[in-house]
Amino acid sequence: MPAPLPPELHVATRLALEAGELLRGHLRRGLSVEHKTSADDPVTAADREASDLILAGLRAAFPDDGLLSEEAADSPARLGVERVWIVDPIDGTKEFTTGSPDFAVSIGLAVGGEPVLGVVYAPATDELFAGVVGVGVTRNGEAAGFNSRTAYVVSVSDTEYKRELHRHDLPGMSPSGSIALKLARIAAGEADVTFTMSPRSEWDIAAGHALVRAAGGDLRRRDGRPVRYNLTRPHIEQGLLAGRTDAIDWLEGELAARELPTAHLGLTGEDPAWGVLAEEDRAALVGHPGVFVRHAGGRTLALLVVGEGGTVERAEGDAFHLERLTRDVTRALGTLGQPSPGTGTGRLD
Repeated sequence: MPAPLPPELHVATRLALEAGELLRGHLRRGLSVEHKTSADDPVTAADREASDLILAGLRAAFPDDGLLSEEAADSPARLGVERVWIVDPIDGTKEFTTGSPDFAVSIGLAVGGEPVLGVVYAPATDELFAGVVGVGVTRNGEAAGFNSRTAYVVSVSDTEYKRELHRHDLPGMSPSGSIALKLARIAAGEADVTFTMSPRSEWDIAAGHALVRAAGGDLRRRDGRPVRYNLTRPHIEQGLLAGRTDAIDWLEGELAARELPTAHLGLTGEDPAWGVLAEEDRAALVGHPGVFVRHAGGRTLALLVVGEGGTVERAEGDAFHLERLTRDVTRALGTLGQPSPGTGTGRLD
């Protein structure tokens, strides 16, 4: 007889479904869209209302747990607790506002910095992915898991695909929107692996990471280091790799062979990517808190150095890569060097 599912999964599932219905209601009535840092960074009343609904439900059910949501003011109180719920009320807001079905409600639970439970719900297609590490994954209540195919399906960002990935011959690419939904579909066997060139935030990936772990896979930074949750600044500073472990190993080799870039935000002398800087830059920038780089193949493609108050001290590199890096930094900090208003944390999407 299967082990009973934890109450946390029941609560998160209920709240994801309720938030999904709220989102469908907004779509039926029509949306009023605002923007945070750019036209690629929309937000709606639905984002905020879904966030309020989910946080209120989690707070009522688990009053001692910490809470972190993209669309709510951050509180340092979460840093002092072991269990933290990490929420993205709409992962894929751009898709939500443009009529694409590729958006999702994402609710994850991290314990001691590790993602242990995830629920991802796609309201447009009524698909519910749920999982607990050590228990497994379900899709719409049915057991699910990795596919055993050997010709890997690589789920990639449709934005990154349109802007640069289409130029490369990486096999198996399948573009889509929400990264939470990408990770859920990988955990359910609909794809095998994913990667990003731009950084993401904890709320984008916590639930999906838990689902991939529950299926027996992994998610890590592009430089191979693990991702931890409930950090003071909840942004992963570089691109990611996730999926079946065999597919990750294969993809890592393919990315290296093609020298596909990644950003690294807030670079320090302890990071492997520090070595891509020129020797004189390593000497000049050691200890500087605002070093941002886009790199590939062991070389710097673009470098931004941002001083106190958001002043750009240096901006160097290939124009295309510098534009991409500037976009990543702007979305991470709201404006260069400044947090996004309303969240206290900035945003990566």
